[in-house]
Amino acid sequence: VWGSGRALVRRVDGFLTSLGTLCSDANKEDAMEDEDEEDDEDEEDDDLEVKEENGVFVLKDVNFDDFVADKDTVLLEFYAPWCGHCKQFAPEYEKIASTLKDNDPPIPVAKIDATAESGLASRFDVSGYPTIKILKKGQAVDYEGSRTQEEIVAKVKEVSQPNWTPPPEVTLVLTKDNFDEVVNNADIILVEFYAPWCGHCKKLAPEYEKAAKELSKRSPSIPLAKVDATTETDLAKKFDVSGYPTLKIFRKGKPFDYNGPREKYGIVDYMIEQSGPPSKEIPSLKQVQEILKDGDDVLIIGVFQGESDPAYQQYQDAANNLREDYRFQHTFSTEIAKFLKVSTGKLVMMQPEKFRSKYEPRSRVMDIQGSTEGSAIKEYVLKHALPLVGHRRTANDAKRYSKRPLVVVYYSVDFSFDYRAATQFWRNKVLEVAKDFPEYTFAVADEDDFATEVKDLGLSESGEDVNAAILDEGGRKFAMEPEEFDSDVLREFVTAFKKGKLKPVIKSQPVPKNNKGPVKVVVGKTFDSIVMDPKKDVLIEFYAPWCGHCKQLEPIYTALGKKYKGHKSLVIAKMDATANDITHDRYKVEGFPTIYFAPSGDKKNPIKFEDGNRDLEQLSKFIEEHATQLSRTREEL
Repeated sequence: VWGSGRALVRRVDGFLTSLGTLCSDANKEDAMEDEDEEDDEDEEDDDLEVKEENGVFVLKDVNFDDFVADKDTVLLEFYAPWCGHCKQFAPEYEKIASTLKDNDPPIPVAKIDATAESGLASRFDVSGYPTIKILKKGQAVDYEGSRTQEEIVAKVKEVSQPNWTPPPEVTLVLTKDNFDEVVNNADIILVEFYAPWCGHCKKLAPEYEKAAKELSKRSPSIPLAKVDATTETDLAKKFDVSGYPTLKIFRKGKPFDYNGPREKYGIVDYMIEQSGPPSKEIPSLKQVQEILKDGDDVLIIGVFQGESDPAYQQYQDAANNLREDYRFQHTFSTEIAKFLKVSTGKLVMMQPEKFRSKYEPRSRVMDIQGSTEGSAIKEYVLKHALPLVGHRRTANDAKRYSKRPLVVVYYSVDFSFDYRAATQFWRNKVLEVAKDFPEYTFAVADEDDFATEVKDLGLSESGEDVNAAILDEGGRKFAMEPEEFDSDVLREFVTAFKKGKLKPVIKSQPVPKNNKGPVKVVVGKTFDSIVMDPKKDVLIEFYAPWCGHCKQLEPIYTALGKKYKGHKSLVIAKMDATANDITHDRYKVEGFPTIYFAPSGDKKNPIKFEDGNRDLEQLSKFIEEHATQLSRTREEL
């Protein structure tokens, strides 16, 4: 018994020893964890601590709000470490800090590395470096003066005064009560229709206001205005506002589309150009002759008695509608009228020498009177602006060559003196075919300018010097089989198209073998069978693989697909719009992601998702609003 008792003691003793070791190890681990936590806290304390460099406070995302919370006025500089202007400005900014530190009371001067503190850069709409702002009671005031100590200090001191208030917005606010009065009396005014929740509108707002300030200083000034389209729904409807922001130019109440930039200087330059006359006067015959001999665009010229001629006023209105697409000119010269073989009150259109042919009249003449509608003049210009076979150049010609079907012949197009003969040799062969198909538009295009289009047609490796294609309604494309080009070959191709014997070229990823997930994958080859299925409602998302917003949307969109998976008549679908052709032009994609609802029985009128956030709730609401047979078709589970 005694022996077994001693063994028991040894075992208990061993157990207590091992327990002590475990406790010791645990205490060490606890101690190490405490040290790690202390290190983390120290790092956090370092981030929260506001450091000072040569009198300038260094602010970060994590300490900004605490620093400015109790301060009336703070001067801020957003900079980038690599920015040359910022480096040059640094010594001046330190002098400013020293001066304002001696102010009574002192005004703190701070800087933010906008490349590292992206949250603050985004919050204050920083798009260039250095950007200087004055914070007054938490509200940012843009500094737009020169980057000198004298000017900046004076402005900061002005803003720091207790009775200082920000100047009222220069941008006019329009409602149904004042819209007609303001717009109808303005020679020219730019109006933005916006939605308060719209991200693009928020981004535009500071640039728009800066442009308004700049244009208000001109003589005469050019006013900028804005309309909240979500509350002024009648105005939005009247002017066909379907997305935000929509900008329109009004001239004495007449609306024109705004197609200019959306930043301060771009808006300013565009509106100054738009405020000028839409038609340029040509006083001498020599100018007309030079345009016809060496020009590369149609001559559009109105011949009038004088500026008081009622026909001249109608011509100006029509020119305003097309001023971005065509150059309009006018003359009061009897010498020019004689050369053109017309009397006053006429619109004359003539192609330059390089685009004339024996199949077309030398000039086209329209009679304009004071009672002639501007829309009639516009229609006439659009009908006759293109020669029988024109030169389709880059994206600038997109509007001119928007009519379909469009027959395009691609080769090395160069109308300069040395290469004009070769260019015209092939163009003449196209002319021989074009004269027999007046219902189609024909054009030549440089193969290098349209390299992407040629590649999408499958013609970049054709081995031929000259290739041809037909661009049809609905985005459909037809490529001519590669063979030695001639008028007869082109004629056969166009005739086969007219008879419906050609198969369209469709850029498409492979058709998925398994497509049973909650979100159907659409490719170019299946767009018609899935999206255009007349028996089903389809929600289609067009995305780009590299798009950050698309990646954020993906889990939400998948959840949406799962939510409606039980509905036979509703399809939730997506398509990589960078790798597949959209074979119907009503589904326009100008950014990613773009979402359309294609209702059953009305596929040619898809509804674009634009209002609201791209979350599950809003997307579901969008579907419920537009679905044609959702409630009746839920599958029995």
